[in-house]
Amino acid sequence: MPPSQQLDATFAALADPTRRAILARLAEGEASVMELAEPFAMSQPAVSKHLKVLERAGLISIGQDAQRRPRALEAAPLDEAMAWIEKHREIWERNYQRLDALLDELKSVRPKTAPKKRRRKG
Repeated sequence: MPPSQQLDATFAALADPTRRAILARLAEGEASVMELAEPFAMSQPAVSKHLKVLERAGLISIGQDAQRRPRALEAAPLDEAMAWIEKHREIWERNYQRLDALLDELKSVRPKTAPKKRRRKG
């Protein structure tokens, strides 16, 4: 999958709270589908659909144990998403710093007294 599509798939997978909860559980260690489905008020097939999305995004892998078919967290796509976020955070931080500097400069050149109001004739 091209890097931009990988990033899109990662963010799409992370957009769902159930999938984020599954990833949080897998951060503690591998688990079977039944173990992953246990805390949710949904059917095992519904959880399996979430797992498919996570698998397609490369966020989880399926173990070799044919009996349990445990799922495990794959950190590489998350690392790539964090790198993208960090890069853009730095860009915006620099933009805000330049804006702050400009505002400070404008404050320092602003007249100290208010301009006199002209009286209208009439």
